[in-house]
Amino acid sequence: MIIKHSFRTALCAAIIATLNGCGGGSDDTTSPGPSPDTGWVAGVFADSEQFKGQCAALDQKYWLRSWSNETYLWYDEIEDRDPASITDVIDYFNVLKTNDVTASGAPKDNFHFSLPTDEWEQQQQSGSVLGYGFNFRVVKATPPREVVVTYSEPNTDASTQGIERGWQIAAVNGVDVVNSDNVDAINAALFPTQTGVETQFTFTLRGSNQQQRITLDSAQFIQDPVMKVGTLSTGTGNVGYMQFNDHNAPAERQLVDAVNQLASANISDLVVDMRYNGGGFLAMAAQLGYMIAGSNNTNGVIFEQTIFNDKNPDTNPVTGDPLTPFPFIDEYIGFDPDSGISAGTALPSLNLNRVFVLTTGNTCSASEALINGLRGIPDSRNFEVVLIGDGTCGKPYGFYPTDNCDTTFFTIQFTGVNDKGFGEYADGFAPQNITNTERAPVLVQGCAVADDFNHLLGDRNEALLSAALGYRATGNCPAASTLAGLKGYAVSNAAANSGAAAIGDNRTHSKLQNNRIMTPVIKD
Repeated sequence: MIIKHSFRTALCAAIIATLNGCGGGSDDTTSPGPSPDTGWVAGVFADSEQFKGQCAALDQKYWLRSWSNETYLWYDEIEDRDPASITDVIDYFNVLKTNDVTASGAPKDNFHFSLPTDEWEQQQQSGSVLGYGFNFRVVKATPPREVVVTYSEPNTDASTQGIERGWQIAAVNGVDVVNSDNVDAINAALFPTQTGVETQFTFTLRGSNQQQRITLDSAQFIQDPVMKVGTLSTGTGNVGYMQFNDHNAPAERQLVDAVNQLASANISDLVVDMRYNGGGFLAMAAQLGYMIAGSNNTNGVIFEQTIFNDKNPDTNPVTGDPLTPFPFIDEYIGFDPDSGISAGTALPSLNLNRVFVLTTGNTCSASEALINGLRGIPDSRNFEVVLIGDGTCGKPYGFYPTDNCDTTFFTIQFTGVNDKGFGEYADGFAPQNITNTERAPVLVQGCAVADDFNHLLGDRNEALLSAALGYRATGNCPAASTLAGLKGYAVSNAAANSGAAAIGDNRTHSKLQNNRIMTPVIKD
């Protein structure tokens, strides 16, 4: 069973929004009588299959209403609205969610969204996205803004023209990104909605005041989910490093190749850089967990036990299958049928007893499931997870993307717990010495360190990687950094394909499981 997972974001929810109202229960039979226009009765739901595939707007809305009531994790927190009361199908879907908040006051569900089905399939299966070929982080969204390149994708115009991590976007098409109040022009340039959009970027180069103008055309390009793999020699053995950006279909073969490469280097420790990994396939996280920890640590251990709403205590409401624990997976699944490896092939493993994970507020979904799954290994097996960086986004929830009438809908349908029965990290995981987060994260051993744009990823002098190596050697953390505190967020320059035009705020945003932001994020 392949489950798409987005843990408390995601490529996973778009803008953190405040909605009006709070839902009445779905079993409320004392509410208003039938609508004279549609026959709607609050709290009375027909089987969703009655409306499935019927593409008149009203039928689509009735399908969404019943489907949400059947499968949404918090179905009894949805305000039941007359489908005729909201004209647009997507607008109606957007209110079919809880308005409750977590214990820290954060919205409970930031992960409710939809996409054209062809766009979703293209992104997840091929890794293809629309953009300029580089990712960036909005360090500060209000003037004076700070928008910094995090990395360029290999074999794109951006990398060919030398755009590097640490470059700041000073202007787009002559509009001052730092100070201008013309946010529409900035967002339109940063998030093109079609190929062939020519945009002139003015970058301030890393570590200097020198500027460079580069013109890029928007295009579809294939993301490289496992980018940098290498070995760092130390006085106490080799340490492996892997930059892992996305749990998408092409990543499965790349992860196997990376683990084989690291195993041949005889590493004694591993650093997995997931600071910009927003998630994807849960099964792939279970595979990576096995490849890191090996059979001795994972044999007989649950990676995740999925839990659906209280209407479905024993059965998966999407597949109809009995609920069974999700194991660490020790074989190749074959997400990409053209990968050259047959499904069922045994996976390699590093058989480590510890892993260092580099994190930021964009570490979401299946990435957090990997952390939680490995933390669930019984204490008697002495496996350690060490976090270095900032707090993760906090998404212990998942969904099955569901198509209806050429639109794929994403609504939270399950949560999960690890082998120890733990799964409540709605405010994320964070290193134990973090102090300035607005949330109440689960604290994990490690060091709070701010993202470092002055060095390339994989450079042993880059702050997070350096802290991991230092903690490995001494058990001590560097001096406290100024952190984003779960406010900063990174952006894939995969444009606003969804067509949304809302202005974002300065929190962690993502719209799909692979954390490819689909909504503009600059505001005045």
